[in-house]
Formats: sequence, structure tokens, C-alpha cells
Amino acid sequence: MRVSMNLSLPRQPSSVTRARHVLTTLLSLTDAAEDSRDHLAVLISEACANAVLHADPDSVVDITIVIDDDVCLLEVGNRGSIPNGGRLDAELPAPLTVGGRGLPLIAALADTAAFVAGPPGHVLLRITKHLTDARTAPIR
Repeated sequence: MRVSMNLSLPRQPSSVTRARHVLTTLLSLTDAAEDSRDHLAVLISEACANAVLHADPDSVVDITIVIDDDVCLLEVGNRGSIPNGGRLDAELPAPLTVGGRGLPLIAALADTAAFVAGPPGHVLLRITKHLTDARTAPIR
């Protein structure tokens, strides 16, 4: 099964929740395992939160969701600059530091994640996650 959707949401915190709800609704149409769904919910939340936080003030958050058989592709883009110099594997901040954990969390949960070339002046984060088929997932 192939499902895809493009969203263009305002640069505001409520867009993070909206994007996560759209993704979880689309994933409900699949046989994806619960842990894959949970990881993807965190991935889109962190990517959208970073876009809202770091985008230019007049930017929107552009989101593409593609579910193609056993792979989910997320692309989150905005006008602005790439945070952390584009490094997703950055060191975690000190335990009491507020923020700075989103990109390392994305790197840890995604199968692949990278900032990719987009239109000039735009940031585009591409994330892929393989979906574990709930019917073949091991019973715990």
C-alpha cells in the first residue's frame, strides 16, 4: 500500500500536534507495529518542533509523509538555517540544559536521517523508518 500526503502548516507550536495526528492517522491504515508507530510519532514531533523553533519568522513548515509498503519517509522543511551545522549525531547537552536533544533523538530513532539540499534558503530534513509488520513482530 502507498499513502502520501503533503502539508503546509503555520510556524506555530500547534502545528507539531497537527502533524503528529495526521501521521498517526495514516499509520493506522497500515500493519505497522506499535513500536514503529511510536518512533515515528516522536520523529515527526521532534522534526516539526525544530522547524517551528528555528525557521525564519515568516516561514511555514512543509511536511511530506510517504508510506510505501514497509517504509515511511518523512520530510520536514522550512525557510531558515540548518541547526547544529547539519550534524544529527551531536553530543547531548548537560542533563539540566533545556533543549538540544531533538536532533540526537532523531538520529537514534530513524533508520536514516539527514539534511538534504532543498530550494535556496530552505532547510529540508529527510527521515526514513522501516515499518515492522505487526503480524510478524515477536511476541514478548
